[in-house]
Amino acid sequence: MSQPSPGLAIVHPEGRLVFQGRTFRCALGRAGVIDAARKQEGDGATPTGLLPLRRLHYRADRLPIPRSPLPRSPIGPDDLWCDDPAHESYNRLVRRPFTASHEEMCRADELYDIVGELGWNDAPVVPGRGSAIFLHLARPDYAPTAGCVALTRADLLEILAGGLTALQVIGK
Repeated sequence: MSQPSPGLAIVHPEGRLVFQGRTFRCALGRAGVIDAARKQEGDGATPTGLLPLRRLHYRADRLPIPRSPLPRSPIGPDDLWCDDPAHESYNRLVRRPFTASHEEMCRADELYDIVGELGWNDAPVVPGRGSAIFLHLARPDYAPTAGCVALTRADLLEILAGGLTALQVIGK
């Protein structure tokens, strides 16, 4: 069996992420892991498959620029993510003012202090196939996400600095 590429992390459905021989606990979607072909907007599931990291967004007011091989962008107070399947900007970063359904990128809690933009439903975007599938910070109790993969701040910073470039989410 061949070794995964050095920038690839394997995400297991029971909440384990393996990167460069180390295992990290992670939170996944509240509905668990779902076959990518069945992923839908709002289902609360983490899709299986290869999810390349496209860009890293971070709160410059809360932490220094994270070390990473990825392009990095600070999150501003007007940054949003469109999650309205009927809108032309579905599954894209947008800015305020924006009236369609969206997620706040500049959250009061710490969950989006570091956000890895995962390559899910973006090439091309298909309305209703799911949006805002991110790699972000976990809640202290590792509560399930809405479909994202989440780690502690220390673990996420460590794997980003280690050269993380993609996740391979595997099913049961």
